[in-house]
Amino acid sequence: MNDSAREIWRQGLWDNNPGLVQLLGLCPLLAVTGTAINGLGLGLATLFVLVLSNLAVSLTRGLVQPEIRIPVFVLIIATLVTVVDLVMQAWFSGLSRTLGIFIPLIVTNCTILGRAEAFASRRSVGEALIDGLAQGAGFAAVLIALGAGREIVGHGTLMADAHLLLGEWARSLELVVLPEQVGLLLAVLPPGAFIGLGLLIALKNRIANIRAERTRSVSGPSPQAA
Repeated sequence: MNDSAREIWRQGLWDNNPGLVQLLGLCPLLAVTGTAINGLGLGLATLFVLVLSNLAVSLTRGLVQPEIRIPVFVLIIATLVTVVDLVMQAWFSGLSRTLGIFIPLIVTNCTILGRAEAFASRRSVGEALIDGLAQGAGFAAVLIALGAGREIVGHGTLMADAHLLLGEWARSLELVVLPEQVGLLLAVLPPGAFIGLGLLIALKNRIANIRAERTRSVSGPSPQAA
């Protein structure tokens, strides 16, 4: 992996994570993450749309006039979201009913349109593909982590309803982490989503600060300080 690809992955997964740093796509991020499976389902759908939209935008960047680029980008994204919505209704109907309107609303996710405009329309196909994967994986990771945390605290389970996405064999994946009477209702309500996301952002910032302090201690004092 070359330096450019490594930097794109680092930006998408950590330094410029859509959910923790850019704070984009917060509506679905906060609304559907009551369980880990809900987060995984929406995360995979968003990843699929993001990757293919980046590819399509990069491939057509020399053909689209600047004046109409935004409507064209929205048309591409809307087409891909429609495909995802129909596929989920056909093969993952239970999960589709659970996620509801938030699958079609992927069209309005600022992360996807933002990456199309700021990155894919200016970069090669290979770089656009990597950016779509990195940004999509970063967003999906936040969805899954937030969903898992809220599910454990709120319901005392993990991977509940996994069969809705993975099939009947996945019923065995459900874990009972806490006794049912221990679950905290606040975690699965809207305030719990805000609190959970805030804790994830705080954890991310704390880790970043620790890494920065270690880097400074290894490199020694700056010339100005000396």
